[in-house]
Amino acid sequence: MTLERTAQTVEGVRRRRLQLSLMVNFFLLMALYSGVLGVLLPNQIAALDPANKANNLALLFAVTSVFSTLTTPIAGALSDRTRSRWGRRSPWIAIASVIGSICLFGVSWMTSFWALMVFWVMATVAYNSMQPAMTTVIADRFPPEARGVVSGIVGAGMTAGLTAGTVVAGYLAGAQVMAYALFALAIAASCLVFVVINRESSSADLPARPFSWIAFAKGFWISPKEHPDFAWAFAGRFTVYMGYQAIAAYMLYILRDYIGLSDGDSNIAIANMAILTLICLVASSLVSGWLSDRYQRRKPFVFGASLIMGCAMLAPLLLPNMTGMWIYAGIIGLGYGMFMSIDMALMTQVLPQSTEGDEGKDLGVLTTAVNIPQIISPVMAAVLLYLFDGDYSVIFIAAVIFVFGSALCVMPIRSVR
Repeated sequence: MTLERTAQTVEGVRRRRLQLSLMVNFFLLMALYSGVLGVLLPNQIAALDPANKANNLALLFAVTSVFSTLTTPIAGALSDRTRSRWGRRSPWIAIASVIGSICLFGVSWMTSFWALMVFWVMATVAYNSMQPAMTTVIADRFPPEARGVVSGIVGAGMTAGLTAGTVVAGYLAGAQVMAYALFALAIAASCLVFVVINRESSSADLPARPFSWIAFAKGFWISPKEHPDFAWAFAGRFTVYMGYQAIAAYMLYILRDYIGLSDGDSNIAIANMAILTLICLVASSLVSGWLSDRYQRRKPFVFGASLIMGCAMLAPLLLPNMTGMWIYAGIIGLGYGMFMSIDMALMTQVLPQSTEGDEGKDLGVLTTAVNIPQIISPVMAAVLLYLFDGDYSVIFIAAVIFVFGSALCVMPIRSVR
């Protein structure tokens, strides 16, 4: 795989600085996603139309995720073709983050559901134009044998961000404009600093790649027959996020309508649960990444993570109260932290061999395994709630099936141990 076309592999102080910068960026991006999608938007949507909150939330996730799914691989492919003195990835990271943050701040002022959706869609498109470029930095600048460590560090940042964002949003839910502004400013500032202190080699002198819309579209099809490991990795990531997103998207409403908490108590509860998850996530991510590199194994960790996550989802079924939710919060942290820390390293090692510098596009395709569940799982959950008369336990049952299924998808992968 051609990984050193525009940026040489980093070593020493530059590597440590890049690892830390990636961790901070992904921490803030995941904090933004979890805080906005898990707390701020559900609260805002419920306030605008309480009777239709579940359906409207599902519609919002579905529409915005369609745009995310289309944007991510296209932006990844375009970043592969970008020619500038700032390199291929940096312009996308800097410009898209600023545009996304402007749109995100606009969401906080919207007083109708459809206006809110328009601004959130624009923010989502911008952030999903930035994310594949940032993810591809790992493939660009780190050798395969070192990606477990960086994946663990970045995974710890991502998982901690998912928790921290929920905590911050939960406590600031009553100060809507301030909460949105905080997330928007943080990610924009972090991305701008990132491109300055981790200067990418110029791509201006690289030969321009021929461009055809037909060839461009065909390039997004990666044959499962020719690249079975890529297909199995895609399927494993897809199914685990189908289960995880179905619960995460409705967590605030689960606490209110399944556990029986008030609106105010549910905002505090989701924040406090996130603190427990944070502790488990960080410990699991760092230890898993280190062990994965030490033994040069990826599959056992991803397999085990899926089983642990499935067990966590059983707790609220057996104990439909806050005790069950506390157990869920702790165990899901262990499983999801392990999964995220190793999954990124696994993804970079199943990419099709490329002589064209298509790593950004291919990683963008893999990212759709996260985005597509964001379309399907909330809609699936809304349909299940309708069919089972608002019984949230059916969402947990469906999630367990998907997450256990993910473990089976890892086993056929041959090129990674």
